[in-house]
Amino acid sequence: MKKEIFERYAHSDNGNIIIDISAEKVEDLYNDFDKYAPYVKKELDQDLVDYIIDSVKEIGHTPFIIRFRLSSPLEPKLTSRLQSSVGNYFRYLRELEIDRLKSMARKSFYLFLIGLAFITASIWVNTLYDEHMTVLQKVFAEGLIVAGWVSFWEATATFLIDWIPHRNKIRMFERIASSSLHFLQEKETSA
Repeated sequence: MKKEIFERYAHSDNGNIIIDISAEKVEDLYNDFDKYAPYVKKELDQDLVDYIIDSVKEIGHTPFIIRFRLSSPLEPKLTSRLQSSVGNYFRYLRELEIDRLKSMARKSFYLFLIGLAFITASIWVNTLYDEHMTVLQKVFAEGLIVAGWVSFWEATATFLIDWIPHRNKIRMFERIASSSLHFLQEKETSA
């Protein structure tokens, strides 16, 4: 399956996959809502971001470059700004994902503490009433145990399962941010 995916992309002379992006002009690569911000601080167009992310997910860990084909002429100063803005934007997405990971870890920790509190309360109730527990007290004590274990399970599942996608996104955003960008005018054909 990977071979068919790799055949969909052009390859550079050194074997890197080329993610091609075509646009009329540089302004087409940015969000229209912040049109007066400098390029380094502008948000990239969401369709462009989604396309790059989907392409990088598709090719996996294979080395790649991003090649922009633009119809309008490009000044060297503008290509430098575009390189900076793409790097900055994907580093920004990386930081957002790190914040989500930290939030998930906090949630997992709090659930663990809640589970510990329920289990401790259950032990306390069981030792307090010992042999003279009524049915209602037994149900309450068992309910505390169940609530504690459910909380422990949720904490464990959240930590063990949910951190992997966050970690993968963080790595992917860093790869994109540090990727090599190439620029061509649409009339050119070389890689």
